[in-house]
Amino acid sequence: MKLSKFPLVVHDEIFSRIQLSDLLCLSFLSEDIKQSIKVSQMKRFESIRSISYDCVYEERILVDFSTKKGGKERLMTITEETTEDNYHKFNVSGRMIYFQFDDRFGSPLRAIVYPWDRECIISCVHNHFLDLFGNSVDYQWLSFGYKTPIPQLQNLSACIKLQIAPRLWIGNMNFLETLANFLSTISVLKFVDLVICSKREVFSPESIFYQAESIKCYRRYSSPDVLRHFQGRQAVLSCGECEISDLIKFVNRWKSGEAFQKLEYLKIEIFNENIPKKQVLVGIGAKYTYATRRHTLPKVYVNDFDEPNTDPITSHNYVVRQSDNRVASVLIEEKTFSFGVWDKTEEKFLRMGEYTENYTENSSF
Repeated sequence: MKLSKFPLVVHDEIFSRIQLSDLLCLSFLSEDIKQSIKVSQMKRFESIRSISYDCVYEERILVDFSTKKGGKERLMTITEETTEDNYHKFNVSGRMIYFQFDDRFGSPLRAIVYPWDRECIISCVHNHFLDLFGNSVDYQWLSFGYKTPIPQLQNLSACIKLQIAPRLWIGNMNFLETLANFLSTISVLKFVDLVICSKREVFSPESIFYQAESIKCYRRYSSPDVLRHFQGRQAVLSCGECEISDLIKFVNRWKSGEAFQKLEYLKIEIFNENIPKKQVLVGIGAKYTYATRRHTLPKVYVNDFDEPNTDPITSHNYVVRQSDNRVASVLIEEKTFSFGVWDKTEEKFLRMGEYTENYTENSSF
């Protein structure tokens, strides 16, 4: 069947009934078909939130797409092979690439790469995605560990998982240098899931680690470095201990406008001790309103098991940033400290409830 002979209305009807992974297969057939798919499926492609390259397995890359409504499906897989039997060749962004149609890895389409041109083929596939789905899609590279370089591709952000244990320093004097070099190759760092089982500082204040849009950090000991240097939007920290002075200093730096300009959400869970609520609220000059507010917002990065939004902060206490009068809710519950920034001035924030008080040593709230 020659699709080019049919009018666009027929194309729309055909393409709208085809799964996205099958549309991708069709788009490899010719430039004309790809352009026809782009035109007819523009609104459908707008529902795609992200396309991810999942490198959990060394021998293959799983390419998935997620929709804005929370659905997720596999587009294709990319694997290393040494044979070209039973494969089909397609021109992808100016490069002939071998494909096989099977569903062994949960997708109908599998692209073949060879070790010596792996990066080139991945780049061609990525450029095809950019042309087909557009620049508004969030393209993510999911990496586990720090040894495999992340390709430098247009509109691609990195999401990495790292585990740093003391044994890495034993007999490996170049560990920190290797880690620093790995991070230096990343142009946009969207998310870091980090486990640190050491008291030693790992990153320099200038490291791209602190520039990640979102971090999730588990540290067996204290974790003051994140509170000092973080420049991103969202952070969830779990640590054995935390100096109360660090918490107070963090909030006061935000209030003054000195730091954390992009911050939207912070949650700290401390294992070994409760947080002295009154001491912290007095130290940060918290205000109190009888009308509670429930703060929540979409997460920067959502994996398969995450809720799409941050944990809600329902609190009476808040602080105000001096530079723009923006409000942040503060919630302290035993071992947990939560901080959520509103896109509102204090006047708008209090519109539902007018009565407020400053938190003092004699407050009984």
